[in-house]
Amino acid sequence: MTSERLRLIDILRGFAVLGTLGTNIWIFAYLGDLSYITTANFTEWWVLEDFLRMVVLFIVNGKLLGLLTIMFGVGLEMKYQQAIRKGNAWPGVYIWTLLFLLLEGFIHFTLVMEYDILMSYAVTGLIVALVLKRGDTFIKKIMIGVGSFHAIIVLLILVGALVGVVNMSLGSYEGAALYESGTWLKQVENRLFNFVYYRLEAILIVPMNICLFLLGVFLMRSGVFSKTEKGKSQRKKLFQIGMYIGVPLNLLIFIPGGAFDLPVRYLFAPIMSLGYIGLFGILIEYRKFEWLWSRFEEVGKMSLSCYVSQNLIASIVFYGWGLGLGGKLGSLSIITIWLSITLFQFLFAYFCIRKLHTGPLEWMRRKAVAIVSK
Repeated sequence: MTSERLRLIDILRGFAVLGTLGTNIWIFAYLGDLSYITTANFTEWWVLEDFLRMVVLFIVNGKLLGLLTIMFGVGLEMKYQQAIRKGNAWPGVYIWTLLFLLLEGFIHFTLVMEYDILMSYAVTGLIVALVLKRGDTFIKKIMIGVGSFHAIIVLLILVGALVGVVNMSLGSYEGAALYESGTWLKQVENRLFNFVYYRLEAILIVPMNICLFLLGVFLMRSGVFSKTEKGKSQRKKLFQIGMYIGVPLNLLIFIPGGAFDLPVRYLFAPIMSLGYIGLFGILIEYRKFEWLWSRFEEVGKMSLSCYVSQNLIASIVFYGWGLGLGGKLGSLSIITIWLSITLFQFLFAYFCIRKLHTGPLEWMRRKAVAIVSK
């Protein structure tokens, strides 16, 4: 395994983590109103405020979550190969890592943000870790079967929305007061009381997550992240898939009415995610942007700490118990705050990597796993 391959993986993971905030920032900024990341309640995308938001969402919504999910599968495969090389049992100690991830996700969900992805990743990781032991043929069958099931469900919803059988409107939103004037403890209480409701998305996307985890496994095994000519050729193909298939399909997000919201986020976005892998594989060869690649790489090495901290910062900025800017800013200001948090994360990761060689949450998990696995 070459250092260059590892570097590309960290860069992609860092880009994906920072990009997920590009979606979440609108949820924070509009005090939990999910309609601002959908199209059901809007019809005038030529209005500058809406257009700016939709351009950002076109770039990031679902695409960076898909990329992060794929990269988690890549990381899982790396752990699996490491266990094989050392002759360790699989999943063995890695089970503890996933159980701690589940706990970290629950704490993050409870204290910071109701749309946590860590718990879903932990559950998916437990499933995929067991699948990996069965060999490539079995893995392919699972990936194709689960992926097909997920695609059929999403396409049936799309057809239902287009013919008017399924209503994609989220209805009127009445939860803003909780985030605008409610205390932090009230928000915690709300998350726990409505745990099942807030976890529905995480449960429903487990099939997609399994498919994308396993896709990451196959990308890793096929040498996509290697420095070889074969790796470069594969990354070029991924870039073409993202550009020629992923981009046109994701442009459907600009069609108002909500019919394409689910297909774009949960079916078409991962195709564009593959394009991002190819794009970054090409771009990192340009050394004049070395500063930027190094910053993404550092964030990628402590992706958990950055994911949790960026959501905590956004909570402080927008919620009433913090600065209380939620519901008061336009799209340009919201984008500026997103980019400002990204710059802060660059600095945060830069100093953590140099002092701890890892992120604080990663360090805590490593110590905890080492203790319980003795």
